[in-house]
Amino acid sequence: MKNFRHALDVTREEDFAAWYQAVIAAADMAEESGVRGCMVIKPWGYGIWERIQRLLDDRIKAAGHDNVYFPLLIPLANFEREAEHVDGFAKEMAVVTHHRLIAGPDGGLIPDPSAKLEEPLVIRPTSETIIGDAMARWIRSWRDLPLKLNQWANVMRWEMRTRMFLRTSEFLWQEGHTAHATAEEAKEHTLRMLEVYRACAEEDLSLPVIAGEKPENERFPGAVETWSIEAMMQDGKALQAGTSHYLGTNFAEASGIKYQASEGGEKYCHTTSWGVSTRMIGGVIMTHGDDDGLRVPPKIAPWQVVILPMLREKPEDAELLAYCGQLREMLAKEWALGEPVRVLLDDKAGKATAKRWDWVRKGAPLIIEVGGRDMENGVVSLLRRDRLWDMETGKVAFQAPTRQQLADNIATFLGEIQAGLFGEAQARRNAMIVGGCTDFEQIRQYFSEERKFPGWVEVQWAKPTGAVLEKVVEQLKELKLTIRNVPMNAPKPTGCCIFTGEPAVEWIYVAKAY
Repeated sequence: MKNFRHALDVTREEDFAAWYQAVIAAADMAEESGVRGCMVIKPWGYGIWERIQRLLDDRIKAAGHDNVYFPLLIPLANFEREAEHVDGFAKEMAVVTHHRLIAGPDGGLIPDPSAKLEEPLVIRPTSETIIGDAMARWIRSWRDLPLKLNQWANVMRWEMRTRMFLRTSEFLWQEGHTAHATAEEAKEHTLRMLEVYRACAEEDLSLPVIAGEKPENERFPGAVETWSIEAMMQDGKALQAGTSHYLGTNFAEASGIKYQASEGGEKYCHTTSWGVSTRMIGGVIMTHGDDDGLRVPPKIAPWQVVILPMLREKPEDAELLAYCGQLREMLAKEWALGEPVRVLLDDKAGKATAKRWDWVRKGAPLIIEVGGRDMENGVVSLLRRDRLWDMETGKVAFQAPTRQQLADNIATFLGEIQAGLFGEAQARRNAMIVGGCTDFEQIRQYFSEERKFPGWVEVQWAKPTGAVLEKVVEQLKELKLTIRNVPMNAPKPTGCCIFTGEPAVEWIYVAKAY
């Protein structure tokens, strides 16, 4: 097998954290903004988010939700009504206290003491409280239920350790909020939206995930139940890719969300909330990227096909550009993965080879080069981003189909890439899940050994609560481990809890996580 000269200066094996940052820079996805923890999302990165947003929004609306928008600023008093909720977010809240600046004694700007707000306003970390106020106004009787709302917005959570896309102080997301007449309806909807997230992750992002319930200590502040989808990154760490919460009547009681029951009398609504964010892009990078940059699943690629004319700054360039324009129109008429193929003719000035590697690093699924000789012969030079290298020669693995062959097979190529990325990630994840640990010392030993990427450990436990659970959490914390979730549809445990020795009632995944 040949040695390859890859497009990035650092490999995953050498330094996974540095590789991740290198992919973002090389793919021109985002950059630091000058404000700590906030990033500028550049066109290619934002284009991926737009595709995720479009596909997920369709799924959310298909589940009966309407999109709304609520203010960025939330009165502090809203949070104080729900004590557990405010405790959960208190350390992350950014607060607005003044509404005007004036010149300070040193010539700079300072908050005007006379412009202090009567009540501080919190920049939304999440919107349960303000949406709860609206639900209390909008819901009067059982006829108004269920109420299903969704918001696409930005939020602010003041993070101490930040990493682009994965953990930023400001990030983009969607947050869904629903109100129901009964606990059964609300719980059913909580799991329905969890399934929406699973389907989006696996079918659109080619991101294999495990859906399951979070343990008591990992619940969303104020929730009765929290469910998540967990993905494994190439370094074996877990990424919580989405969550869905059954909130019981906790927020309804705090906000006064009541309804007149059909049989008479008032009852509190049962509410849910659920969300995913731009951290899914970080998951795509760390799941599908390679040592040449990003690989974007075709369903979420802003451009699925990029055509690169090999221009020579000569009169014949006009004919080649016209030919490539016809090719773009031809391919754009084809359908793949349920939509018209998205084709870009990159006719910017520059050497074709340099432009090719720019698009390799960005991860465009199909890259097509067309030169004068290709035009004369009616063929193209096709490069699949998922099969970049010829493993025997060590050279870039170009194919040379005719224009018609390309058009006839474009849907097949894109479908193969979409499915192939998922299959590759799923096989890697399954190989990196370890079983067989029967006591905590075996977990300690496993994660203490020198392993570059240790993966996850699957164990049985007795679902302890209270002080016993706190002790378990502290034991895991010493090893920088957390319980990810209790997988749905897992087989019935047959052994004992590795933490307490009592008969096990569930399986859990233990891992290091982002």
